[in-house]
Amino acid sequence: MSEMEYRLPQQRRLVTELPGPRSVALTERRHNAVGAGVASSVPVYVADVDGGVVVDVDGNSLIDLGSGIAVTSVGGSDPAVVAAVSEQVAHFTHTCFMVTPYEGYIAVAEKLAELTPGDHPKRTVLFNSGAEAVENAVKIARVATGRSAVVVFDHAYHGRTNLTMALTAKNQPYKEGFGPFAPDIYRVAASYPFREGLNHDGTEVSGEQAARRAISQIDKQIGAHNVAAIVIEPIQGEGGFIVPAKGFLPALVDWAKANGIVFVADEVQTGFARTGDWFASNDENIVPDLMTLAKGIAGGMPLAAVTGRADLIDAVHGGGLGGTYGGNPVACAAALATLDRMAELDLCGRARRIEQIATDRLRALAADIDIIGEVRGRGAMLAVEFVQPGTREPDPEATKAIAAKALEQGVIILTCGTYGNVIRLLPPLVISDELLEDGLDVLTAAVREVAGATSLAGAIR
Repeated sequence: MSEMEYRLPQQRRLVTELPGPRSVALTERRHNAVGAGVASSVPVYVADVDGGVVVDVDGNSLIDLGSGIAVTSVGGSDPAVVAAVSEQVAHFTHTCFMVTPYEGYIAVAEKLAELTPGDHPKRTVLFNSGAEAVENAVKIARVATGRSAVVVFDHAYHGRTNLTMALTAKNQPYKEGFGPFAPDIYRVAASYPFREGLNHDGTEVSGEQAARRAISQIDKQIGAHNVAAIVIEPIQGEGGFIVPAKGFLPALVDWAKANGIVFVADEVQTGFARTGDWFASNDENIVPDLMTLAKGIAGGMPLAAVTGRADLIDAVHGGGLGGTYGGNPVACAAALATLDRMAELDLCGRARRIEQIATDRLRALAADIDIIGEVRGRGAMLAVEFVQPGTREPDPEATKAIAAKALEQGVIILTCGTYGNVIRLLPPLVISDELLEDGLDVLTAAVREVAGATSLAGAIR
């Protein structure tokens, strides 16, 4: 990584208990103004963000191992992004690209055509959120194929709109009480190596085997000729940072291509250097027909995209895609600056360095702690799955306790997983080695403390 300059001191520093008095006061105001359905995992309120630290309204400096759920990969106030946004705001904040267009939208589309896998002709349509991108990818696939069925997978997360809730696997908190959902959505088994079990001969289930199982389900329960699209995260995010077995994705891509099915890679969380390459699809050299992109694309400004085969996207009639704010000029300016910074700072390489530091530490810990079932992930998208000691039974309570103890010491850590038993690490890619090591020290201590308490409770029982 090129030399990174930080505006704020890159250190963990607590001056109050968490949450501090000003955060507590804001929580009281929030209860009287903000809907209860909007929950926050960390009870502190932010005043400033830079590099790998979040400074709260009480002056505490916390280590950020979440980056706003993989969004602020270049940091929360990168100077190049700030300058690009400031310059664009000084000219205009909005015209609506569908009314009076502007160059920034086109420049982002050109950049995405350059960066995404494949050398085929590509088109891009811009939106505001990952859920919008996924929903529009389904619309495009249905128009282009003349089919309606959409295949998704166990443990999937694709958004919170009606259609994307239907695509999402986990009920609570994403779907509970919000139905009925959009029809013609079908769910099949994914590849989850840690929970896959073994073949009769004791060998692990391969990616090709898992793909054959999914394909068999599709053939028998839906019929390939009825399927418009397969939608899948190359590494499943909210489901637990599940990395499929090698061969699973290429087999699905080949089968989809042979059957005229649009393969949609949802790279909302995995994209833009997060996994050590521009996109997770590059790991096995798969070329999706369509990709859905968001989160890290614009340094924190709301922007999303569907990028893919020109013949598919251009199959939609004029006026069939768009939205008032889609491809907002300020967000486009931020995206262009963000993508330049990612290349300039070699954040793909930086993500691989983060993986090396973190996995060395976490795997050494796992060898010594029996509540860690697996350490997995790629680049700076890493996970630790927690289990009941000596089993593969999920332990969500231990997971919550570890995240809470880390926060007490000034480290922001997110949880996820179908079973609520996974801690996910998504640090800004510009975090320093020293700050990352400090965050891992805190996490390690929290795991050891909870593991000790769990062992003691088991001995007492």
